Amino acid sequence: MDSLITEPTAPAGPADDSLAAYAQRAYLEYALSVVKGRALPDACDGQKPVQRRILYAMERMGLGYSGPTRNTPAKPVKSARVVGDVLGRFHPHGDQAAYDALVRMAQDFAQRYPLIDGQGNFGSRDGDGAAAMRYTEARLSRITSLLLDEIDEGTVDFVPNYDGSTEEPRQLPARLPFSLLNGASGIAVGLATEIPSHNLREVADACVALVRNPKLTDDELYGLIPGPDYPGGGQIISPAGDIADAYRTGRGSLKVRARWKIEELARGQWQLVVTELPPGVSSQKVLEEIEELTNPKVKAGKKALTQDQTQLKASILMVLDGVRDESSKDAPVRLVFEPKSSRIEQQELITALLAHTSLETSAPINLTMVGLDGRPTQKSLRQMLLEWIEFRQTTITRRSQHRLQKVLDRIHILEGRQLVLLNIDEVISIIRSADEPKAALIERFRLSDRQAEDILEIRLRQLARLEAIKIEQELKELREEQGKLEDILGNPSTLRRLMIREIEADAKVFGDERRTLIQAEKKAVAEIKVVDEPVTVVVSSKGWVRARTGHGHDPAGFAFKAGDGLYGTFECRTVDVLIVFGSNGRVYSVPVASLPGARGDGQPITTLIDLEAGTQPAHYFAGPVNATLLLSGTGGYGFLATVENLISRQKAGKAFISVGEGETICAPSHVAHTSGDQPLVPATHVACASTGGRILTFEIGELKQMDKGGRGLMLIDLEPKDMLAGACAYTRSVKIEGVGRGGKERDETLEIRSLNNAKAGRGRKGKAADLGFKPQRITRVE
Repeated sequence: MDSLITEPTAPAGPADDSLAAYAQRAYLEYALSVVKGRALPDACDGQKPVQRRILYAMERMGLGYSGPTRNTPAKPVKSARVVGDVLGRFHPHGDQAAYDALVRMAQDFAQRYPLIDGQGNFGSRDGDGAAAMRYTEARLSRITSLLLDEIDEGTVDFVPNYDGSTEEPRQLPARLPFSLLNGASGIAVGLATEIPSHNLREVADACVALVRNPKLTDDELYGLIPGPDYPGGGQIISPAGDIADAYRTGRGSLKVRARWKIEELARGQWQLVVTELPPGVSSQKVLEEIEELTNPKVKAGKKALTQDQTQLKASILMVLDGVRDESSKDAPVRLVFEPKSSRIEQQELITALLAHTSLETSAPINLTMVGLDGRPTQKSLRQMLLEWIEFRQTTITRRSQHRLQKVLDRIHILEGRQLVLLNIDEVISIIRSADEPKAALIERFRLSDRQAEDILEIRLRQLARLEAIKIEQELKELREEQGKLEDILGNPSTLRRLMIREIEADAKVFGDERRTLIQAEKKAVAEIKVVDEPVTVVVSSKGWVRARTGHGHDPAGFAFKAGDGLYGTFECRTVDVLIVFGSNGRVYSVPVASLPGARGDGQPITTLIDLEAGTQPAHYFAGPVNATLLLSGTGGYGFLATVENLISRQKAGKAFISVGEGETICAPSHVAHTSGDQPLVPATHVACASTGGRILTFEIGELKQMDKGGRGLMLIDLEPKDMLAGACAYTRSVKIEGVGRGGKERDETLEIRSLNNAKAGRGRKGKAADLGFKPQRITRVE
């Protein structure tokens, strides 16, 4: 509360305004701290703060590579010692959080190029955690030299640590863009990042190409980096266009599937062996999914397995006999799937597994990071590379300036020594006789203070004649280096050539082959084989559905629950689909093959689809996917659509028919279809009936087919108090149903002659019909 009391209050407004302002400011500071200080990587070195601090602390502890060629690894130390040093010097947070970050940097299945060489149990891809930090040991891997080698050469800024007792680097002088090489994953306040890993050689080639030509086209850039390269391999099946869109916008999702091989066994037997998994998928997860498919649990609130669960279980057990995990040290991933029979088609088993398990999954891309300007932003692949190139140019410039300053300082010292050796006797005489030899030397030989101090500290052995030759050689080498450094600093093209040479050299040392195959494939869809046979779908007024084998059944012979009756029957086939039209304009689809049999009263349609709250099933249609329907609403608008466009894979359906306030949808009218034993004769005209008793007919060609749904065109110009009772497509005659006096149901069949009398253009008012009752529905009569 002390900090709250001392906060300055707002000049005007109630007291709670200052509290609100404080809370807002405090939350924004917290959010910024999480975004920049914990969760998001830096575009320059690709590291989050905790990762950067771990690497820097380990380098200062001498846990990297040493020797003239940097090939001698240090002896590893306990991870607890590393974590303690990181917490004490740089990162005053929880020890477990720091250790978790260290563990992740050591896992070869989590990072494409692990930055830490861990000894001991650092976890597994199956979700097993690492051993406690007191048991494991760690040291830096060789590739961290690309991050740390130039840190003492003036390349990056250093800032005080949390208590000001020492300094830490603001960034690491990365020689390659590690934000792409190892990727990153994190959730901040209002922001998240999911950067996939990439192949070092491909990224290096792209950097070289952009340095040579900053205006490189997107197609050329994506040709050099065709897609992510995940640590566990796998296969990216998304088309190149989807990958390019994700790289161009900085956000997207790729389809990734496992890789497998078929092992032939004795006597014609075979087995499917999965050797690589998509990112984020473990063998244990796949085994759990198989167990759930083959031995499903009853869902909460249900008394028995749903029909979907039963059907899925049967389809899996039909092709799969067993699965076992044979993963080991020699084979990090080896999942063996045994088919039910050797006669099972290999592709059938593969498709079933891909469609129902995580062997095929989605991998997100979200290229959000802290940029050069210090702001967290979602960037494109090109922006990421260009920002790193700019950072690398700055790094090389600062390194060259730092080195040049050292070279100039050394030249200055050697020039002083060279002068001394040419006048050695006089220098010795001045030193022996002068009260202030330093001042006397400066005055006599016009030396600088730095040169005079060096001469006074020189050892006698360095006055030998041989030393003069060494000084001359060193001066020559230093002046050559001075010229090269000044050329780098003064000539941008020289700097770019140096950058290219260094990138290519690092790629040659640390580059490796791509692990993830990029090959576009269609998404696996499990198709349940259905015997194509005639069936009659029976729908009751209260939404109970069932299917009876065969055609030609008498509707009067169907029994229903008390208070229920027949909505309609649809003669179709088992390969067709039942479409349910919700009162709010959403449409739902159910395969006819999945409907219950005709024994009993059937099953409520609400158990087969997920209706929105307050929505009721309004109308139904069952038929082939190529059937064309006339869809309309009581507001007087309508359009044509095929059943294929009404189908949704989601049980929640999809919005398709737009209805205004106070309006509902009318019964769909079957226009035509071309498949089946008895193709329907295409309708040529449309008849509309209003609740006021007006009839309008017009040619069906005046309507528009809308594959994505909507409101459609005006069918009939309604009177202010009227609604559209229905619209149907017809060839010869229609039947109008309604309610007459006393609530008695009545109907009237209008032949072609009567319908032609009401013929006019679409959207007209039509003609009043002397029906004697109020129309409620209009249907086609064959």
